[in-house]
Amino acid sequence: MTRFGQMHRLPSTGLTILGGGPFWEGGRHTCDNPGMPTSDLSSDSATSAPHDHPSAASDTPSTQALGAAFKTGSVAAAAARKRDAVPLEGIVFEEEFVNGLKKIFEEMISFNRVLGLKIHDLGPAKVRARIEMKPELVGHFSYNRIHGGVISAGLDAMGGLAVMAAIGARHMDEAPLQRLRRFANLGTIDLRIDYLRPGIGAHFDLHAEVLRLGSRVASTRMEFFGPDGTLLSTGSGAYIVS
Repeated sequence: MTRFGQMHRLPSTGLTILGGGPFWEGGRHTCDNPGMPTSDLSSDSATSAPHDHPSAASDTPSTQALGAAFKTGSVAAAAARKRDAVPLEGIVFEEEFVNGLKKIFEEMISFNRVLGLKIHDLGPAKVRARIEMKPELVGHFSYNRIHGGVISAGLDAMGGLAVMAAIGARHMDEAPLQRLRRFANLGTIDLRIDYLRPGIGAHFDLHAEVLRLGSRVASTRMEFFGPDGTLLSTGSGAYIVS
């Protein structure tokens, strides 16, 4: 026997082990540590010594629990995806919700009154509005061209309107007034405007749609058209929703 902590070489196998650990002796699994039990290495005794050969079944409960948790999470995620995948075109807003949202964006937001923003179509998938040209909106007097700030402010307002419509469609289980109160959490966090052509005309049409509505942030795309349908400017925005 070797002292605990010393190296011991096994002549028959060429293996070296640390004293105090197990080694082969006469076909038995022995140990020079008196506190360690010995066991026969035959196939019969190996299966009858669970302390030397832990069964994989001992890990089964934790593995099953982990699998169940993973499955539960997957089901919940799938349910959320299914909810978000409901076609927006099939949703019809109540008159109370439509009128309330129009009042917020046309009247209660003072700067939108200055712009003269009028909502023409308010659906869950896309919103449309119009701005009539007037002297107060001129940016270049030589060409009677609309000011770039009017375009950016108008598209920003349309992005927010589209987000509110999408939120309203997602929470149809709530009362109209309760959905309208969600406007208090809405705010612009990023806005990009590309001016493609000069804005000249008697009126301008603005369109917006939501590309993605998350639990905290929504992404939108907006467009600004001339009277003849020519695309004059485009915009993209990100809005905090909670």
